[in-house]
Order: sequence, then structure tokens, then C-alpha cells
Amino acid sequence: MTAVETKRISLKDISLNFEEVEKGLTNREALEESSRCLYCYDAPCIKACPTGIDIPGFIKRIASGNLFGSAKTIMSSNPVGASCSRVCPTEELCEGACVLNHSTKPIMIGNLQRYATDWAIENNRLLFNKTVSNGKKAAVVGSGPAGLSAARELALCGYDVTIYEAAAHAGGLNTYGIVSFRLPQRISFWEVNQVKSLGVEIKTNTKVGADISAAELLSKYDAVVLAAGMASVPNLGIEGEDLEGVYDAIEFVKNTKTKPLTDEFKGKKVAVIGAGNTAIDGATCSVRLGASNVKILYRRTIDEMTAYDFEYEFAKQDGVEFRWLTAPKRIIGKDGKVSGIECVQMELGPEGEDGRKRPVPIEGSEFILEVDAVIKAIGQKRHKGLIEEFGLEEVGGVVVVNSETYQTSNEKVFSCGDIIFGKGFGEAMVVTAAQQGKLAAHAIHRELSKKTASI
Repeated sequence: MTAVETKRISLKDISLNFEEVEKGLTNREALEESSRCLYCYDAPCIKACPTGIDIPGFIKRIASGNLFGSAKTIMSSNPVGASCSRVCPTEELCEGACVLNHSTKPIMIGNLQRYATDWAIENNRLLFNKTVSNGKKAAVVGSGPAGLSAARELALCGYDVTIYEAAAHAGGLNTYGIVSFRLPQRISFWEVNQVKSLGVEIKTNTKVGADISAAELLSKYDAVVLAAGMASVPNLGIEGEDLEGVYDAIEFVKNTKTKPLTDEFKGKKVAVIGAGNTAIDGATCSVRLGASNVKILYRRTIDEMTAYDFEYEFAKQDGVEFRWLTAPKRIIGKDGKVSGIECVQMELGPEGEDGRKRPVPIEGSEFILEVDAVIKAIGQKRHKGLIEEFGLEEVGGVVVVNSETYQTSNEKVFSCGDIIFGKGFGEAMVVTAAQQGKLAAHAIHRELSKKTASI
């Protein structure tokens, strides 16, 4: 659907635009695709998966009709494997490593992973059994991919686990931050229920630092996992940000997943600032809400864009325009509402400390775009207040951890996920966060087991 075609969308039809875009494999397609797999020994696809899923193993189970076994194989390694089957950049990971790339085409690993986990979801299957308690307690702050993964692994090791989640529902990014037509909430909720089935207690609407203190958690639990992700989008720091029609991309996407859809964007011109995956989500949501024209403005070039390639292609198919080397200078208003945005052309200068070329404005290149809405998608703020409450070492709001154990400067606190992403550490992927959660949980178990043995 192009941006022009969305002009004719009625409010009744808008909800259809938010239905999942990619359709799953049929039974026949899944059987044929699974039969193509060579079931490699020492398979490179396993090594390319951050969570180490036994990919030939789960595919072979599909081929033999053992869908429960296939789903369990996937979810044993990746507690958010159903979500990852939809949002992971598989062409860069498992599928990119498939040996069939050299002869025909890679196995559709992501689609097969979705096929097996969709079967488990549709049949409401619980894949794991509750473990006998070992008498120890752990708290997890945040219920996104990293937090759920840590909680699941700790529960399987026998810990009594409580998750503290500030939002109304668990699931974090997968529940609130990824567009419905890519990842419906029902997928995330199923993964949450898999964790809850192990006896994990999830306290929603409970913000650490407000409803319960860090000191209380440290005193009540044998270990704490800090997996709070990141916060809201920061300000652009330009004139006009307080005008009606300026949106935080994170909240914008969240609203499309939690509130009734409206036609308020119908026929509007929208500018999205930034070129990451969240910017793509903001842009494609705008198209689906009926915007007549959507532009992504990015101060660098396509080579520096952080969005996945498949997200970029998806946005282009939706009719989203990309303006490279373009930075906002001020947002223009009329009667308190957004009416335009003044931009300046940029050029790339010398590299900065992060190794990226710094964008520099070209003098006299200012121009104005007529827009009705501006969506900010320039990254996210850090939970510095929460980090300070725990008294943890941090650099620019990024929690400092041991790269092998994920232990912080407080020996009782371990951290994983986006709250430790940055400054050259880790990758901002759902699957990476899930693996960090697993590793943090295993490190806690090793550490507490040593203490128990020494008593």
C-alpha cells in the first residue's frame, strides 16, 4: 500500500492495516522447506544464533511432525523465540550463515521457527514444567526480553522469582515497542505466560524507585537482575518541540498497540526524525493511520542508518520517503500546532570518538518542509535515577558489567539487555537481550551455588 493510497482509508479500515503483514507458512510449505535442510554437523547456523538454538534439530522435528518437540527446542534456548521468529534480522544471523547460500537459497529458518512456535501458541501449549524450589529468591527489574529470559532460567534452576514491571503488562519492548503488524501482542503475552507457568510472580504497575526501593529488593532477595531497558526519546533540543503534533516515537507506537485507532493522521504530512528501527516503526504506523506523505529525515547517510535492511525495504514499499543528510533546525507552528519544519543540509566530517563520521551543517542550506506532525525517534534516554538508586557504576547511563558474568559493581546485582547496551558493548537486538538474560541467570546460579557449598 502506498502513501497516496492511504488517503482513501476509512476509519473502519485502519484496524486492518495493523494486522500482521507477513503470513506464516502453510503445513505443506513448512514440510517442503524443512525437508530442504541438510541437518549439518557442527552447523554454522547454530553458531550464528546468539541464543544457540539447535536449528537443525528443531527443523528435523518439523519434518517428522513433532511440532511440540520443535517448539520446545526453540524456546529452551530462546525464551522469546516466538517473537524473534518475527523480528530478528535472520538474513544477517542464522540464514546468513546457512551453507545453502553457496548453491541455492538459505533455509527459511525464521519462517520455520515461527511455524513451530505458532503451533504451540495456537494450541495453547505450555512447554516447561515448574522446578522444585532451591530455597533462594531472585528479583528481576523489567520484563522485556532480557528480564523474561533471566526469570525463566532462574525459575528452571529452582529460584523463587519475582519480576517488577512498571507498565500495566509484562513483555517490555515486545509488548509495547514493536508495531502490531510486525509483532502482535498475543505473541509476547504467550511468552510471558510460559514464564509465569514456572511459578514466576510478575508484579505489574510496580516501579522500582517509587513503589518499592532498591534497598528493599537488595535486602529481600539473594540476587537482583536489573533489566529495565531504556526510557523515553530525548528532546531534539530545537525550537517548537512543545507544539501540538510533536510525538515521542516510543509512546506513539505504544498507543497504536494499547489504544483505539483513530483517523487523526488521515491526510496529514509527517516528518520522522531518525533512521533506526523505531523511526521505521513510527513512519510505517503513520502510513497505516492514513498519512498522505511520510518522510524520514536523517542527518547522516544510508550507510550509517541503524535500521535493519528488511525494515528499510519495508518502509520504502509503504511509500515512506527518505531524506539523507538532513537535520531539523526548528519546528514551525501555527495556532499552537505543527505547520512545518525547518531543516538544514548536512555533510559528513571527520570521525568522532565512536568511530562514526560527524554530520556538519552546510551554511546557507536551510529549507522548510510543510508538515502536520513530527515524530522524534533519535534514540532513548537512560534510567540514570534507577541506576543511581542501586548505586551502580555507570558510564553515560550505561551500567558497567563484567562481560562474562554480567555482574555489576554491586556483587548482588546483575544486569542485562538495553540498560547495558552502548559504549561499544553488545548489540541492540531482541535475541541478544534474551541471551544476556540467560547468561546473567546462569552466572547468578553459579555464584550462589558456590556460596552454598562453602557454608
